[in-house]
Amino acid sequence: MTSGIIHKMKVEHGSPIQYTLELESPVHMNNYIGQQIRLEWAGKIVCTNCGKTTKNSFGQGFCYPCFMSAPQAAPCIISPELCRAHLGEGRDVEWEQKHHDQPHVVYLAMSDTVKVGVTRADQRMTRWMDQGAHAAIVLAETPNRFTAGTIEVALKSVMTDKTNWQRMLKNEINHDIDLIEEKGMAEDALPFDLRDFVSGEDDIITFDYPVLQFPTKVKSVGFDKTPVVSGKLVGIKGQYLLFEDQSVINLRKHTGYEISFSTVE
Repeated sequence: MTSGIIHKMKVEHGSPIQYTLELESPVHMNNYIGQQIRLEWAGKIVCTNCGKTTKNSFGQGFCYPCFMSAPQAAPCIISPELCRAHLGEGRDVEWEQKHHDQPHVVYLAMSDTVKVGVTRADQRMTRWMDQGAHAAIVLAETPNRFTAGTIEVALKSVMTDKTNWQRMLKNEINHDIDLIEEKGMAEDALPFDLRDFVSGEDDIITFDYPVLQFPTKVKSVGFDKTPVVSGKLVGIKGQYLLFEDQSVINLRKHTGYEISFSTVE
């Protein structure tokens, strides 16, 4: 048994993707697929920014004061078009320039439909795997987060910027989607001043998740109502653990929760 504070699982691209839950001792989750496991919440939540104990978690791992003040929880995390880092402004200018005034990509991710999204250029693979994408392609390359967000907003009228997490977990893939074709249509939908950022990179990256059995009806569970989550682990996709009884738990949503991990004989 090992215990510790939950952070989103570390992911490594491969066939299949490798997942590590980093507690006091790293837990290589792929090794436990097909086994009975037990996750027990200790009743404690720790802010991942300041380290203080908090009654509730806000924005995936923050106490309320940090949620309102930390740059990691700024509105531009969710809405990149609000970013001010390129202007030398933000909750923490040094942090913003290090993380947001950096090259970003706008991407198209494929599952049951096509989703447009934004991430830092050097984190694209991690972002796609965390979202449970079946495949993805780079649409545009930008010098900062604001410009990428502007492109994303320009495309929201023709494609979604949300992931349908239930369909993603059920592995409902629309194989008729052609990402190269979708990229061309997205470029045509952009204002002329934003088309200069369209990437010449047309590589399509596909992902193989370690799943023995996908749920047909998703039953989401969480530690607040179910302090002990246990069962036969049959897969991992995105940041979700999938169990044989069709229950799923989003570990990223429980960032900051102190848990113990063990196997069940």
